[in-house]
Amino acid sequence: MRPESGENPTEEKQDPLSGKEGSDKDSGDGEASGSSSGAKNQGEGGHGVEKVNIEKQLLLRFIVMGKKSLPDPSKKSQPFWGFVEMVTTNVEDVKNALKGEEYETKTRGHRHKPPARAVGEGIYRILRHKPNPTRKHHTHLVYKLEFPSVSQTREHEPQESLNIEPEGSFLIQIRNPEQGGGGRSGFGGLQRKRKAQFPVHIQAHLGHTRFGPADPPDFLNYEGCELLLISASDDIEEELGMELEPEGDGEESTCDLLKTFGDDVEATPLLRGTWE
Repeated sequence: MRPESGENPTEEKQDPLSGKEGSDKDSGDGEASGSSSGAKNQGEGGHGVEKVNIEKQLLLRFIVMGKKSLPDPSKKSQPFWGFVEMVTTNVEDVKNALKGEEYETKTRGHRHKPPARAVGEGIYRILRHKPNPTRKHHTHLVYKLEFPSVSQTREHEPQESLNIEPEGSFLIQIRNPEQGGGGRSGFGGLQRKRKAQFPVHIQAHLGHTRFGPADPPDFLNYEGCELLLISASDDIEEELGMELEPEGDGEESTCDLLKTFGDDVEATPLLRGTWE
């Protein structure tokens, strides 16, 4: 997904030395090349600040959801937990994360992680919403798919199995890393060392609450940022009185994902609406 528009073309993200960005440059003995100040803390959340002009440079977020689907649109009170696994301006970092791998674990032995398959591409916005003067504002994550194209693809089995509607709206909340307990979410969450360490001016927006709106959206530019998605609607115009305008026409030549990742990602579900 790419943002449709933003209030400011410059966003704040974590310092590139604090997370997984450029981790493929590490040497084989497990230590990062260069001075000790540039060592990677792969098991820790992102911190520090770097300015990125998103009109001139890619800003990529790799977000992991706790369940293997988006929230069910028919269950509007059920929160789905997720977290930001990676934030980077380096396409190769994401390519490496999407590859399959074989690895060993102490408790479960040999494990196989299959390579990722693309199932959707589109545009999104994060919106402030205040339904009436007596209620606090909250934030919505809204999206609209460009691929698979509704007009050109009749089958949508992969998308339907993962609750990916042609368009959708979710309430999005950010979990306060300085507050313990899962509260009403019921999720234990990440280990403390893996939680994001937001700059003071961003952390201040959360105050002493367990969860707060994704305002500013820069929260999502820190690895270890935990979030909740709660299904709100599958009709953005009816719910919020706005319409997202996709740029593509459904032709493969306009697919940003193919332009960015090429053959590194299996795209049949994305383009054909089928698993095979």
